[in-house]
Amino acid sequence: MTDRVACVDIGSTWTKAALVELPGGRLVGTRQAPTTHDDVVAGVLAATDGWDAPVRACSSAGGGLRLAVVGYEELISAEAGHRAALSAGARVVHVAAGRLSTGSLEELDAAAPDVVLLVGGTDGGEAGVLRHNAAVLASGVLRPVVLAGNAAVRDEVHAVLAAAGVPVTTADNVLPDIGRLDPDPARAAIREVFLRHVIGGDRLSTDPRLRQWVRAVTPDAVLDGVAALAALRAGADVPGVLVLDVGGATTDVHCVPVADAEQSALQRSAVGVPARRRTVEGDLGVQSSAEALRAAAAAEGLPTPGEGALALGEAAAVVALRRHLRSEAAYGPGGASARGVGLVVLSGGVFRHADPAAVQAVLARVAADRGGAGGVLAGTEVVVDRRYVLAAAGLLAADSPAAAAGLLGELLVS
Repeated sequence: MTDRVACVDIGSTWTKAALVELPGGRLVGTRQAPTTHDDVVAGVLAATDGWDAPVRACSSAGGGLRLAVVGYEELISAEAGHRAALSAGARVVHVAAGRLSTGSLEELDAAAPDVVLLVGGTDGGEAGVLRHNAAVLASGVLRPVVLAGNAAVRDEVHAVLAAAGVPVTTADNVLPDIGRLDPDPARAAIREVFLRHVIGGDRLSTDPRLRQWVRAVTPDAVLDGVAALAALRAGADVPGVLVLDVGGATTDVHCVPVADAEQSALQRSAVGVPARRRTVEGDLGVQSSAEALRAAAAAEGLPTPGEGALALGEAAAVVALRRHLRSEAAYGPGGASARGVGLVVLSGGVFRHADPAAVQAVLARVAADRGGAGGVLAGTEVVVDRRYVLAAAGLLAADSPAAAAGLLGELLVS
């Protein structure tokens, strides 16, 4: 006997649902409904109406997860925290480095993060700045804090924050040693805090079913799906995967490249290179962020995109891929190349609902971009996630890996 599960992505504009058969992962059907911002549960119920299946969901509604990073040194620990935050699916709204002052605390507060990621120092290394920043946060910030800094003073810093009534969750250091980035413990802690304080709060819904359904912030779930896809392609000549996900409010780039000697060499970056990463988030959307997208395109020297969704999607693709390559360059020599990525997946309604011939024309123009984006697509296999299985696969990957693989197999043959 087979079971079914409804995998739902509660987006900023649309709520997308996929009905998946277990254990094999056959995609039974897909639906979408407008996201209902007054209470997102109504949109979930509309998208899954008539499906007799439990709901498993991820969410980026209401701006997703807003996160601020506070670190010791801008180019090392604060950057390590920033990379960990991106991998956790957060929208990084503020980064502070060095000793916090009253003014910098006010700037952090004005950014209105949902969570503060507090990092600083390698394990057993410098601890004074981490102690100082914890004391400053304790004096004026009641937002939840994820503490992922120097393990030698973890208990001490936790006690300072907890005594002030700050909700604090600890994780292993994101940068235990120079050149060794360990984002996964912080990523898990950020996910826990997101579920407890954002989904468990009343910003999106007071319906208790939402807390039962949601497992992750959407980009976090998609990155799990991308990692599962890369694992599925492990036998390919070039198995690495890059996903370009263009949404109504944001555009994300997720990357799981081929591990090679250069990528694993510590000298590539004092911070270290995460094996799977999300490098772009922010202001590139084809609906609610369309004006910000036009401004970003102008800043890149691109023509102003027209009003059509596909024209906006093309501009978002070019800007996002250029930004991705600049982020990759920050990892050190060789990081700016697309070498090691053998598959590009386009996701988002702008590509999913477009005529295939029109999408191919867009791809040809993006591949011709001389500002960097063309280097990602040139000579690379490109597929469109037309049935929106990446987020669903990510939701299933941990406890139903066979179902996740089955879903992703449909993507590869579509």
